[in-house]
Amino acid sequence: MNDQSQTFQVISGEHIFTFDQKEIDETDCIQVSDTVYHVLSGHRSYEVTIEEADIPAKKLRVLLQGDIFNLSIKDPLDQMLDKMGFGVITEKQIKEIKAPMPGLVLEISVSDGQEVAAGDKMLILEAMKMENSINIPSIATIKKILVKKGQAVDKGQVLIELE
Repeated sequence: MNDQSQTFQVISGEHIFTFDQKEIDETDCIQVSDTVYHVLSGHRSYEVTIEEADIPAKKLRVLLQGDIFNLSIKDPLDQMLDKMGFGVITEKQIKEIKAPMPGLVLEISVSDGQEVAAGDKMLILEAMKMENSINIPSIATIKKILVKKGQAVDKGQVLIELE
């Protein structure tokens, strides 16, 4: 398989962010100390502190711009195992998609009444000059879209209701 076609998923709560190898290669990361990293991505600079790390489980707890995020990383093999049914035994049924950070809705990829599968892109949220694809973590049906393209949203604001 071509490395450029492989994607990595970073899961934070109900949100799944997808990165391909090109995006990863274009990100500069310098280790400042044992737990602090300086990251340059999309012409923006970030300081990331790793609060906790479980490397074998691919889980991190990080501090980014004053907010704590619990992250789970899935490489292409993890994603394939999930598709084959060897991943999470039970899926959590969620009722709403919330904004993980304040930002601007750039694109809405779903419509009311649409059925979506785990990993499908729901919308793109621009935050801190970066485009973040918000994906659904499980199978669901879109009940109601509560935002519009171009709308500014706050962290934790409900964007989409699910059935």
